[in-house]
Amino acid sequence: MNWKLLAELCGAGGCPGREERVRAIVVRELRPLVDRIDVDRMGNVIATREPRAAKSTRKKQTRRKRDVAAAARSLMLCAHMDEIGFMVTHIDDAGFLRFTVLGGFDVKTITSQRVIVHGRRDLPGVIGTKPVHLLSDEEKTRLPRLETYFIDLGLPKEEIVKWIDIGDLVTRERDFVEIGNMVSTKSLDDRVGVFVMIEAVRRLKSHAVRVHAVASTQEEVGIRGAEVASRALQPDMGIALDVTLANDVPGTVPQEAVTRLGDGAAIKVMDQSVVCDYRIVEGLKTSARKRKIPHQIEVLSRGGTDTAAIQRAGGGVPAGCISVPTRYIHSVTEMCHQRDVEACIRLLAAFIEDAHEVPIDSHRAP
Repeated sequence: MNWKLLAELCGAGGCPGREERVRAIVVRELRPLVDRIDVDRMGNVIATREPRAAKSTRKKQTRRKRDVAAAARSLMLCAHMDEIGFMVTHIDDAGFLRFTVLGGFDVKTITSQRVIVHGRRDLPGVIGTKPVHLLSDEEKTRLPRLETYFIDLGLPKEEIVKWIDIGDLVTRERDFVEIGNMVSTKSLDDRVGVFVMIEAVRRLKSHAVRVHAVASTQEEVGIRGAEVASRALQPDMGIALDVTLANDVPGTVPQEAVTRLGDGAAIKVMDQSVVCDYRIVEGLKTSARKRKIPHQIEVLSRGGTDTAAIQRAGGGVPAGCISVPTRYIHSVTEMCHQRDVEACIRLLAAFIEDAHEVPIDSHRAP
């Protein structure tokens, strides 16, 4: 498994609206695997791969390729490049930065983190707050508030303003590590989804559908890039790639787990933003069973993904999602099981090869 590529994707800074460092990696990896690659005005990468016929004689292959392409369904894949982060809102006279959040933060995870402020140059910093020694008894018992935090760049204001402006973005800093059978770092949400998409496309052989592999922007602030891309592409069907909760830790009851690390790829049935098309769900299950790919079913009552944007494009697109089970989501220690990542890659590649058989043109009778 190419964990070096996943580490590179996770390490690249890419807040909503400034995904260019991640985009450069995605374009580099997908370019040799597809027939054409574009970047739209929202910054989405759209990599298109035409159908590939099974190997045969060159004459038959050319004719078959032409026939398949003419009649092909289009399948949109979508994984978002952006990560949760911060935006600078104020620089005080002592050089400390105040900030607001981009995306859904659990405020207590901000404490004592290292960050990178992306201005005219990148500056490393730490997030600070009042030390525990000075907290009142009441402050010690209540949850932290965003306004109590600041970023310390270790520089005076006159030096900082040479490089940093109000509105500059801030990403969290954390190394990629392998822990037992797991990988852990910041921004696995959703760089691991991008990784799954790239590696599945890399493994493709013959397939009868036209594949649009989309690396989307601004998901963490409202699935904006995926909405633009899906409306432009008007696909016949779609699969999003994202993370989901693996709440399989001490102190939780089994029904709260959602998914479990090591049990395989998660096939989403619903989340707060979407009820997945049952035909896509069944198609994913069929592909998994046929190839003995470990999988589990995901029902998530909170959160949302790019699946919703695909579904709402152009009169309703049959859409589903393959999710990578992940612990500690939206922290800098997000954790995935290596076996689950592999299962997600296998399942996505299998579904692409089977997608022409999914009965999306009709519903079951009531």
